[in-house]
Amino acid sequence: MQLAELIIDKNNDPSLYIDLKGILLGNPETSSAEDWKGIVDYGWSHAVISDETYRIISENCDFNSSDTWSNPHCKEAVDELFKQYKEIDIYSLYTPVCVGSDNKSMKVVMKQASNMVIIYSPLCPGSWEVMIHAWIIMQKLSTIDPMFKRHSMLAMVTSSETGAYAKSDSENSVLPIYKKLIAVGVRIWVYSGDTDGRVPVLSTRYSLNSLGLPVVQAWRPWYHQKQVSGWLQEYKGLTFATFRGAGHEVPCFKPSSSLAFFKSFLLGKSPPSSR
Repeated sequence: MQLAELIIDKNNDPSLYIDLKGILLGNPETSSAEDWKGIVDYGWSHAVISDETYRIISENCDFNSSDTWSNPHCKEAVDELFKQYKEIDIYSLYTPVCVGSDNKSMKVVMKQASNMVIIYSPLCPGSWEVMIHAWIIMQKLSTIDPMFKRHSMLAMVTSSETGAYAKSDSENSVLPIYKKLIAVGVRIWVYSGDTDGRVPVLSTRYSLNSLGLPVVQAWRPWYHQKQVSGWLQEYKGLTFATFRGAGHEVPCFKPSSSLAFFKSFLLGKSPPSSR
């Protein structure tokens, strides 16, 4: 988002001009107050925390205030939220976590058969970071033996570490940049995997709703291969879509529908509205 703003700002210089048409953002942190509210509401609505913890947060945490973390009741309740999230994968609520292994010393097994290379940890079947880690290993393998460049099927399983947010150098809100880009005609598409607890769909909805954009096309399902891939709403200058059953790294969970969505973005056409 900040890069898009920089491009627009520098386009007054003909020697730096870039014809930026649009940007695509997935599960993005957008506005600190709305992001935090979404994390809490999502955790409660998905039965990660108790009603009591939710009540304490609601009564003691003012996420619009820079002093919210000085309230001990707020901090303790939010710590409880992340304590519960440590029991599962905050980036993908319904994916099994790796149990009994150590990321730092994870042993992997590699099998090769015709056009397939499978890389996995026998201790951790089902963990979600399949393509991320597999891609890293594939790149390393391809530098050793070009043969591996021909192999396209990979699977690797490891664990996820979760924890509370750390203070970062990021802006509290990039909503003013959204407004700025929309005003100059940059097309913005935002998508959200709806099983991500780290930057949940509620955080994104709260943030985008605060922009107050007129609705052009009402909330509807969008389809890929005759199945509902998620839901979508089109605003003036912005499109928001969900991916059903996807975690934080949406293309890892839904590669085929992600590609179809990306193609629609490049073509400037809405994703299919019927089977």
